[in-house]
Amino acid sequence: MKTTDVPLTQDLVLVGGGHAHALVLRTWGMDPLPGARLTVINPGPTAPYTGMLPGHVAGHYSRDTLEIDLVRLCHFAGARLILAHATGIDRTAHLIEVEGQGPIAYDVASIDIGITAKMNLPGFAEHAVGAKPLDKYAMRWREFVASAKEGSVDPTVAVIGGGVAGCELALAMTHALKQAGVKPVVTVIEVGPQISGVGNRGRHKLMQAMAQAGIILRTDTRVTQIKAGQVVLETQAPVEAALTVGAAGAFPHGWLVQTDLPLIDGFIEITPDLSIKGDANVFAVGDCAAMPFAPRPKAGVFAVRAAPVLHHNLRAALTGGARKPFKPQKNYLKLISLGEKSAMAEKFGLALSGRILWRWKDRIDRAFMDKLDHLPTINPAVPPQTAATGVREMMQAKPLCGGCGAKVGGAILADALSTLSSASNPDVLTGAGDDAAIIKLPGGSFQVLSTDHLRALVDDPVQMARIAAVHALGDVWAMGADPQVALSSLILPRMSPALQARTLREITDAAREVFEDAGASLVGGHTTMGAELTIGFTVTGTRSSMPITVGGAKPGDVLLLTRPIGSGVIMAGHMERTANGRDVAQALKLMQTSQSRQAAILRNAHAMTDVTGFGLAGHVGAICKASGLSARITQADVPLYGGVRALSEAGVASSLLQANIENAPTQGIADPLLHDPQTAGGLLAALPQAAAHKAIAALESAGLQGWIIGALQSGDGTITVS
Repeated sequence: MKTTDVPLTQDLVLVGGGHAHALVLRTWGMDPLPGARLTVINPGPTAPYTGMLPGHVAGHYSRDTLEIDLVRLCHFAGARLILAHATGIDRTAHLIEVEGQGPIAYDVASIDIGITAKMNLPGFAEHAVGAKPLDKYAMRWREFVASAKEGSVDPTVAVIGGGVAGCELALAMTHALKQAGVKPVVTVIEVGPQISGVGNRGRHKLMQAMAQAGIILRTDTRVTQIKAGQVVLETQAPVEAALTVGAAGAFPHGWLVQTDLPLIDGFIEITPDLSIKGDANVFAVGDCAAMPFAPRPKAGVFAVRAAPVLHHNLRAALTGGARKPFKPQKNYLKLISLGEKSAMAEKFGLALSGRILWRWKDRIDRAFMDKLDHLPTINPAVPPQTAATGVREMMQAKPLCGGCGAKVGGAILADALSTLSSASNPDVLTGAGDDAAIIKLPGGSFQVLSTDHLRALVDDPVQMARIAAVHALGDVWAMGADPQVALSSLILPRMSPALQARTLREITDAAREVFEDAGASLVGGHTTMGAELTIGFTVTGTRSSMPITVGGAKPGDVLLLTRPIGSGVIMAGHMERTANGRDVAQALKLMQTSQSRQAAILRNAHAMTDVTGFGLAGHVGAICKASGLSARITQADVPLYGGVRALSEAGVASSLLQANIENAPTQGIADPLLHDPQTAGGLLAALPQAAAHKAIAALESAGLQGWIIGALQSGDGTITVS
């Protein structure tokens, strides 16, 4: 039996994208547990690797080199990724509270959220940044270097904390500022009499490296306040600092204290099998966990070593199997960057430093990242030895995309709908061929009616519900109508009653939020179980005057687009694991965003449609054909999703692309992105040039965007791309 044929019965939720969870995801993807649905909750699409942070700060590694792509990793593991902060846990109801959406249910959960270096000092929140979370610090650091280089800020830095982390970052920042062509003044502030976290020999080498770099060390003093440009000390003169970095110790995330989790000094108390004390179904690992059975300092090496044990015990918790204990090593190798491409190694009180140790550390760090970047290839389905003619060719073709990439080609649809060209009911003014049916109501007003559904692009029912709702509303918005009522049409994968209830709650809550924001009511629907998640909606809308159609454009009108194109390529790249996770996350975020404000601004357009499955060229062609015009598109003015051009040039394409090219209104349009099928795409409006500029100004004043991408003229329906 295939894994996809097994019903889903258990929810495993990983909170945080720490090193241990990242390694668990990789292992899970190679051997998923049938029947378990995997969810990851993390605030960002990437997670920085701590081992390479000093090298990134020093300028030796790019941002991409530093970051673990959780979007790609979760797709490999078959996990849904929820990009939000976890804010609480209800262990009685088995719920994880998530910022910005409803709670996520779990049967087994694991927490790997790391630590923060945000300090409880007056002025810290306003004038300083913690070295952890790493992504916030790294972003602040990049901005500071750029400002120091252009001379808009002084290259003065204060590091609070003289442990290994503080000294390592001070050396890295000093090197980077020197490389930027400025003369830095970096000060390390330590409350104790000397730098900590290393033995005598290691301390000597660190202090020697800091002295050579010109770093100032202030010991036996305590920070009392942080002001703009200054760190105030208890017993010494203030330290001038345009940037202040907190690296003094490890602090737990604040929301943990608000829960009933067992804590030691704010960290989650765990037992040898990595489950929390008193709850065998909740685990914790990494720096956020406290191990009273084997106390150890906060170090990434323990999270990496714990990953195989965590993976085994999570599966055991889901299946009722035996668990393994975690036995962390007592002595471990410390490899510490010294700013330049030099490093120090310390173990058993011995310490060595030099460039060869940097190369060793670099090789270890890159090997770790390569393991998470270069994921094993999943073998494609093998055609049966004996099958009907055409089966082998279809199975060897490009896998079917989700969203609008899974739609049937335009020519086939046109042929099937040709018999529906005229309606027998006189109240139906338009039918097949436009965005929605238009129905004349008593009293002279009008109602529009449309339906659409989407094969899942991602494994998250919440994201898919939002995208499908925005996508279905597009036809109503494109006709200038006010959304009125929605009915859902859902297909869920086969799952247990408990998971059915959880999934339906998530879908209903997410969809209702989108429809209510647009002024419509979700009043019911129909749900069945099938092979895979599919979400659709039937939507109605009303308008007091005749709704906008694709047939009202006039010569001289310009074409205004409200959303970038390229979502088909982005999602195809996501399916192939070649798209950058940040680009995928940004596209998904925009696809979930309502266009009700754009629709209100454009409701007096001469003609309008939403750009969906037939691609931009196909939808421009629909306006041209219905209006008896031709179009000229300026390719450079067409907005694209981030990263999409490089993917397209590398050959990444939606499974619907070829059908769109073959059925294009004008042959010979070379750019495949103009044929790329869009899901929840932008509104495409034809309106006079002056009105278009006024609309763009209105969009910008509302914090939105619009682009004039071309113009219409008298003609025979051809499209010219310049």
